[in-house]
Amino acid sequence: MTSSLHRDSLAVHAGRDDLTALGVHALPLDLSSTNPLPDILSGGDSYEAMATGGRPVPEGGAVYARLWNPTVARFETALARLEHTDTAVAFGSGMAAMTAAILAHTTMTGRRHVVAVRPLYGGTDHLLATGLLGTEVSFCDEAQVGDAIRPDTGLIVLETPANPTLDLADIAAVTERAGPVPVLVDNTFATPVLQNPATLGAAMVLHSATKYLGGHGDVVGGVIACAEETAARLRQVRAVTGGLLHPLGGYLLHRGLATLPVRVRAQQATAARLAGWLAGHPAVDRVHYPGLDGDPRGLLGRQMHGTGAMLSVSLRGGFDAAARLTSGTRLFTHAVSLGGVDSLIQHPASLTHRPVAAEARPCAALVRISVGLEHCDDLLQDLEQALAATAGAPVTAATR
Repeated sequence: MTSSLHRDSLAVHAGRDDLTALGVHALPLDLSSTNPLPDILSGGDSYEAMATGGRPVPEGGAVYARLWNPTVARFETALARLEHTDTAVAFGSGMAAMTAAILAHTTMTGRRHVVAVRPLYGGTDHLLATGLLGTEVSFCDEAQVGDAIRPDTGLIVLETPANPTLDLADIAAVTERAGPVPVLVDNTFATPVLQNPATLGAAMVLHSATKYLGGHGDVVGGVIACAEETAARLRQVRAVTGGLLHPLGGYLLHRGLATLPVRVRAQQATAARLAGWLAGHPAVDRVHYPGLDGDPRGLLGRQMHGTGAMLSVSLRGGFDAAARLTSGTRLFTHAVSLGGVDSLIQHPASLTHRPVAAEARPCAALVRISVGLEHCDDLLQDLEQALAATAGAPVTAATR
């Protein structure tokens, strides 16, 4: 039934097809750490199937929570429906998901070279740059992807809109240049409401589910939507490394999907108004927000079905102005993360992107804003009073 539904209806009903047979209406939460075994043989068969990337054998059961959980599986089903993929694999965090994707396409394949399109989320950039997973990385821009690919390239990593500059990359163009090399697209900023990279050729669609999918700042998780063949490798990494999302996280994320389209559209409307207002403010040098440049590449509409609820501003006063703005807001919470119902503000160069190499680190004048569900007039007033303080005396080393 759910395959033909509008996105809004799908967000409410996907992953719930078995609830009527269970005799329940609300999502059930299974917190079992272990499960009764019907017998040695069927239980062993099920264990082996899950440990090697498969699903539970029906007669053998779920065996052990490190391998499988029905609450998490329902969330995976729902997210896959929204991203138009065969399935999805959920992890304990977005970085756990990224780690599994890298391992599944480098260590497990013998192709240890990764091409990464900058800018990227700071955690992803740092993970690749350190070579912690035994990989070698070539950082490049979108147009250089084809030239950066080598015979031992196992994965291409792309984020659009990019964190924190909101740069848009052409997913279809990148996947065409990639040829047979799988492309992973971090879709955290856009969400399945505004963008579906799998329909444009991406092999994997990653979300830091902590952000918009959960939407309330009370759960940490990650998820990758993909084809079943890819999912099997990801599940194998997850089973061996113990990266499965906790059942309570799966429950909260699945519940969060029901309101995702409504939240994203409301937050987007406010963000667009804030971006336009900030673009005319004398303290602001530039606003980074999709569409403000007129969309010269035509990616809005063709690829991304909206402008989103994230924006960044580069301030004329540099670091000192950024420090004063982030510490001067009253309604915006000065905190990392994004995508929740309350508005957040932070300085990427000092926080989320601090480990990134200097040449790729966001400029010191840039501040990132995640727009929540507060009334737009209240958010405008808060930014106005905080921006008024950016013309004050320089921030000293003691106040940094």
